Amino acid sequence: MEVKDHLLAGDAAIKPLVKSPNVSGPFKTGLPDTIIIHYTAGSSAESSVRSLCNPAAKASAHLVVGRDGSITQLVPFNIIAWHAGKSAYGDRVGYNNYAIGIEIDNAGVLTKTGDVYQAWFGRTYPSNEVLYAVHRNEKSPRYWHTYTEQQIEAVETICRALIPAYNIKTILGHEEISPGRKVDPGPAFPLDKMRERLLNIGGRDEDDAPVLPPAGRVNVDKLNIRSKPDVSGDTVAKPLEKGVKVKILDKSGNWYKITTEIEGWVSGQFLDAES
Repeated sequence: MEVKDHLLAGDAAIKPLVKSPNVSGPFKTGLPDTIIIHYTAGSSAESSVRSLCNPAAKASAHLVVGRDGSITQLVPFNIIAWHAGKSAYGDRVGYNNYAIGIEIDNAGVLTKTGDVYQAWFGRTYPSNEVLYAVHRNEKSPRYWHTYTEQQIEAVETICRALIPAYNIKTILGHEEISPGRKVDPGPAFPLDKMRERLLNIGGRDEDDAPVLPPAGRVNVDKLNIRSKPDVSGDTVAKPLEKGVKVKILDKSGNWYKITTEIEGWVSGQFLDAES
């Protein structure tokens, strides 16, 4: 995946451009230098794309990532989109003027009634798509719609293309620039781990003397086993189920080479290392 003429290119997951009219002018020189991660709190990527292209909504984003990892671009990266709203972080106010906005198709906060988990728009979700966790800005746990492996991998791949193209220095959640007003992407998204990897916080090269735990346990509902340590690698078997214990053979970046009945590579963010 790469950026060409301020548009994503070079990946089969990228859908045709759908232009949103909800934009300002171009970014100032040297900007954008930040990425903001959001969830849509909607019922589907398609409905969110329609909403973000509706002039009455007065909102937009540069990208929408579907549950299947598909990517729809709405605004070129050199143009200001309307995704941050009232926002501040550090010495900056109004993050639309500084940041690329990525919206991820996710229902957000869910309400539990009996054994049913329901979104604000009425759709219900199975328990294997629900995380009970405390938000970074809250004190009590709530129910959250989980993200798919395809979405998390897509967002990381997108960020890896954007960082060198725009000299990205910061990756933040909407919850961090609008605390108290926004809670996305929420605790179901591995924001802290992802930005540590992407921005190399701490200054350590992940490939230098990797610590290799002997085993791990799958921490996501379904984890693909790939032929090489990259999202472009072919899947070589049925996905591993949550809770399955595997033997770790090797490490490359954030990927573990594992073996159960078959040998292959899995994304390390979906594996809890064990001794």
